[in-house]
Amino acid sequence: MLLRQRFLAEFLGTLALLAIVVGSGIMGARLAAGNDALALLANAGATAAGLYLLIVVLGPISGAHFNPAVTLGLGWVDQRPRAAQQAGYLVAQLIGAVIGVWLAHAMFGEPLWQPGTRVRSGASQWLSEMVATCGLLLTILLGRRFQPGAVPGLVACWIFAAYWFTASTSFANPAVTLARTLTRTFAGIQPADAPAFIAAQLIGAALAVVIARLLLVSSDQALADHED
Repeated sequence: MLLRQRFLAEFLGTLALLAIVVGSGIMGARLAAGNDALALLANAGATAAGLYLLIVVLGPISGAHFNPAVTLGLGWVDQRPRAAQQAGYLVAQLIGAVIGVWLAHAMFGEPLWQPGTRVRSGASQWLSEMVATCGLLLTILLGRRFQPGAVPGLVACWIFAAYWFTASTSFANPAVTLARTLTRTFAGIQPADAPAFIAAQLIGAALAVVIARLLLVSSDQALADHED
């Protein structure tokens, strides 16, 4: 697969993901008429379903990262993709994420430019982002090793669950976090809160890599002992 095809897949996938996240947040909030639980249910369901579809369709082209934490995490584990490809993925993801937010705004008649005002800060939020991102990376790293065909469904299930059991509603993605600073809608976050979210996400990704290596080494050793 040519690099430009991979970069295009990452761009389109991240664009679509943000359009889904923000668009379903707008629709959910409008239909729920002030009921945040219903709005969150709509947002979580649409995000999980959309993510499953995007991974299945674009995974064979780029690996369907759509997330700098995933790109960096896989690089730490596999030394793939290489640095130049990683950089291209990160740029494609960030640009796609921003355009995805603007697309959602345009579809719902919202102003394109609207910096976020929703406060998402504090230790519980940061811990939630560490847990959400760590769990996402572990789902991918372990899933592709033991159940590779199930990875799209596993990722979708984790994201849906993490929307509900984390205080932050599981951004788990630096590109998503940055792009969501550009919306005042249900899915938004104020720009001042984004750096701590991203730091927590990267820590969670690094922790997932450490745990995955320990688990996979233990699994390989157990298999070798069994064969002996």
